[in-house]
Amino acid sequence: MSIHAPEYVRKIAPYQAGKPIGELAREYGLDEASIVKLASNENPLGMPESARRAMMAAMDELGRYPDSNGFDLKAEIARRYAVPQDWITLGNGSNDILEIAAHALLQPGESAVYAQYSFVVYALATQAVGARAIVVPARDFGHDLDAMRAAIEPDTRLVFIANPNNPTGTFAPAQAIEAFLASVPPDVVVVLDEAYNEYLDPELRFDSTQWVRRFPNLILSRTLSKAYGLAGLRVGFALAQPELTDLMNRIRQPFNVNSLAQAAAIAALGDADFLERSYEINRQGKARLQTAFDALGLQYVPSYGNFVLVRVGDAAAVYERLLRAGVIVRPVAGYGLPEWLRVSIGLPEENERFLAALPAALGR
Repeated sequence: MSIHAPEYVRKIAPYQAGKPIGELAREYGLDEASIVKLASNENPLGMPESARRAMMAAMDELGRYPDSNGFDLKAEIARRYAVPQDWITLGNGSNDILEIAAHALLQPGESAVYAQYSFVVYALATQAVGARAIVVPARDFGHDLDAMRAAIEPDTRLVFIANPNNPTGTFAPAQAIEAFLASVPPDVVVVLDEAYNEYLDPELRFDSTQWVRRFPNLILSRTLSKAYGLAGLRVGFALAQPELTDLMNRIRQPFNVNSLAQAAAIAALGDADFLERSYEINRQGKARLQTAFDALGLQYVPSYGNFVLVRVGDAAAVYERLLRAGVIVRPVAGYGLPEWLRVSIGLPEENERFLAALPAALGR
């Protein structure tokens, strides 16, 4: 029997996540405790203790469904970002937000614009609804915003921008983003994906929520998986004006953020000390990796996130040798970067394990 399904669904190449520690241990007979994973841009500090305590306090209510509207979590987000609660959409990670936006705003016969070397979920979300992708060539591994504006066509409904960008780590300054937003037709929605925003140096940070107030066609996407250390709980959110928020909440699945995740997210959003520690350990680790790459004569893209994209030549072979040494990084051939690896910033000792294994993996 042949199952009937849209051809555009059959053509989707499923998302490939970073290799789990347990999988590597099974494949190569390694001790899980000896493996270093620098593949998925997770916070090496783990989850904040404040979030752990909040989860434990919420355990007794697990026999009941979560608050589908996430009232308390929305209240904390509204307080932190000074927006009304009806401007907030909760997501099962910001990946969910990207999918919701595509399902709410795209259909077959319409198009979405995004940059070469940008987050693969933009392509997956566009393809999943049968829409057409307009992929704009990168400039210096990042977004060419002028070219992206020129690429918008009459059938374009959505533009995705990651800032900082994954997997390349590039960053577009506030004035460039603001000028782009002001130039986009009002019936084209821009998703500004700021998953790595908290890792920006203080002098580069800006209040992007001011643009949500100014531009009714803007969706600001945030996650608690990175700097806030809650990757395993899957919590993200979008900020947008009420018309867009209403559309997204019509698509959003009920109970998409579970009770423990909501409790942990509320605590994490209020934990300024943990956020500062996360930024600082990342700043130091990133400097260490980039200095080491300079010493090894390796080309890399200066990063504004919690990872570095480095050119190693035969990346598949280097990746395999690192795996055998118990170090997991991320190949990015699927992005059209077959000579590059993306390396997440870890704890100091994890960074050193990677750097100790790298010369042999390079064949030096």
